[in-house]
Amino acid sequence: MIFDAHCDVLAKLWWNQHLSVQDSPNLHTTIDGMKQVGGKVQIFAIFVPEAVQAEQQFDVALEMVHLFKKHIISLPNVKWIQSQEDVLRLGKSEIGAMLSLEGCDAIGVHLVRLQTLFALGVRSVGLTWNYANAACDGILEPRGAGLSSFGKEIVRENNHYKVWTDVSHLSVRGFWDVIEESDFVVATHSNVYSLCSNPRNLRDDQIDALLKKKSVIGITFVPQFLTDKKEATVDDVLRHLDYICSRGGEYSVGFGSDFDGIDQTVVGLGKFKDYHNLINQLHKRYSADQVHRFLFSNFVQRLP
Repeated sequence: MIFDAHCDVLAKLWWNQHLSVQDSPNLHTTIDGMKQVGGKVQIFAIFVPEAVQAEQQFDVALEMVHLFKKHIISLPNVKWIQSQEDVLRLGKSEIGAMLSLEGCDAIGVHLVRLQTLFALGVRSVGLTWNYANAACDGILEPRGAGLSSFGKEIVRENNHYKVWTDVSHLSVRGFWDVIEESDFVVATHSNVYSLCSNPRNLRDDQIDALLKKKSVIGITFVPQFLTDKKEATVDDVLRHLDYICSRGGEYSVGFGSDFDGIDQTVVGLGKFKDYHNLINQLHKRYSADQVHRFLFSNFVQRLP
């Protein structure tokens, strides 16, 4: 079984509502593709494109919730996941779908908008994307500021509603603020800076802090976050997994593909249905119990 912590299918659906999440060849992640390789739970991110004007962003976020309901959880044997219990109740032939918010730009400075998204099923919140908003700076914002007072309010709301705070995309100072403030911290799609010096990746002290918090790090399939070479391979994915495990992260590592949020893909891992190529290699290095933890249970056990 596979729990994938991040994909951008909803953004693609927002641009083109004629895409079929069941089987469209234009999507990396489809329900048919998940079924082929044992996909069990997929987190679908609400990511409002940068081109959307500020005053329209919350409306677009709501539109994506509507698309999630209309095009995903309406499909046969697809169930809406809002808790660990929902995952554990899934039948053998059922797939779970969960909502996350990637960046709080859409809520502006209005906490009630965040609370509204919680009511609509959002269970994981990333404070920002790569740049700045009212909550925090992103990792590519030159200023590099941490959480604002409003950002800390968001984390407190996440804690109260038992929602994950996702540190992927955060500035370094923002990361450390979340470590201090959050009861439910994860990194849904981030890799190892020591192996690939992309600013989006986690430094060793950040990895160690997440392990100490008993968090989970979702290794992502973004080629630029895996290697400095022109092409990334499944072996590169394994290098990042091995590294986190070497620091004591066997119970704190999973996968967050970022499928449908990327143009270039890993060789041999171009779509969800190609997960089998990764799984085959995992079984050559790790026990069946370890592989199950990496693919599924590490993330599931952290769900409130």
